[in-house]
Amino acid sequence: MAGAAACVLLATLGWAMPAHAGKTLDAVRSRGTVVCGVNTGLPGFSAADENGQWAGLDVDICRAVAAAVLGDGRKVAYVPLGPHQRFTALQSGEIDVLSRNTTFSLTRDASMGLHQTAVTYYDGQGFLVPVKSKVRSVKQLKGQTVCIQSGTTTEKNLVEYSRTHQLDLKPVVFERVDAATRAYFAGRCAAYSTDASGLASARRAEPGKVASAHVILPELISKEPLGPMVRRGDDEWFAIVRWVIHGLIEAEEYGVGQNNLDQLKSSTDPAVQRILGMSEDTGRLLGLDREWLARAVRATGNYGEIYERNVGSKSALGIPRGLNNQWNKGGLMYAFPVR
Repeated sequence: MAGAAACVLLATLGWAMPAHAGKTLDAVRSRGTVVCGVNTGLPGFSAADENGQWAGLDVDICRAVAAAVLGDGRKVAYVPLGPHQRFTALQSGEIDVLSRNTTFSLTRDASMGLHQTAVTYYDGQGFLVPVKSKVRSVKQLKGQTVCIQSGTTTEKNLVEYSRTHQLDLKPVVFERVDAATRAYFAGRCAAYSTDASGLASARRAEPGKVASAHVILPELISKEPLGPMVRRGDDEWFAIVRWVIHGLIEAEEYGVGQNNLDQLKSSTDPAVQRILGMSEDTGRLLGLDREWLARAVRATGNYGEIYERNVGSKSALGIPRGLNNQWNKGGLMYAFPVR
């Protein structure tokens, strides 16, 4: 009876027990870096400059994880991956986390040995067309060619949408995104289709006169919730990546940013105190210390700061927050409570 009672007591108190370090966390600490799979080049999300310095929304998520785990957001090794390589690289252990504009779907979550963590960008598939074409709706593209990249959800979405609406769209498929965009801007296709954020990125990468000669159509033909993925079988690492993301979103909701962390240490708001690790040691439940989230915010800013700097009003893309705004401002960004 005493043994049974002890088991019941432990089960009752289990929520308060510290987490054990998983194999990925152990490997990251031993190596001293987080190995992060990113896009080969998608400005605003992950792209390297002429000095090899990576920047973008997906890049910042990796930096935040490194700051939380290793104490330094610079301790990240970036591995650029194409759509055909990305899942294999994660499955094989070549990378610790895939933060590469990847759509969450049932198939990817349930059949690939991978875990979807948390959405970092709500997107949808759209179309880019020349202004001079006078096309203002996808329905006007009936029978036309559309440049797309293989190995993504884009191709299947296009085929299904075309069949459903009897548009007879003709996909022109390329293995690399740069090949698809070059072909489109060279006039080989009537339209280019990918995630709307990718369309904005591709258009912005062109010279001014070329960029202004193309327009993104208003319709979206799919739901594309994007976010990082990790391997199944390591619940501790999955929890760390997921809660870093939720923590960045919650930090924005409560006004905790990169430049006011120290001032807010005197705040009496319980949520702010938890974010800063002042009142509760949430880190021990993740195998981290109590300042894990404060370090992540200090390294990258909160979610809103990350968004605006990379793809929003302070960036070259200038994409409105829309669905990626906070839940209490008309968007879908709703963080699980950090408590």
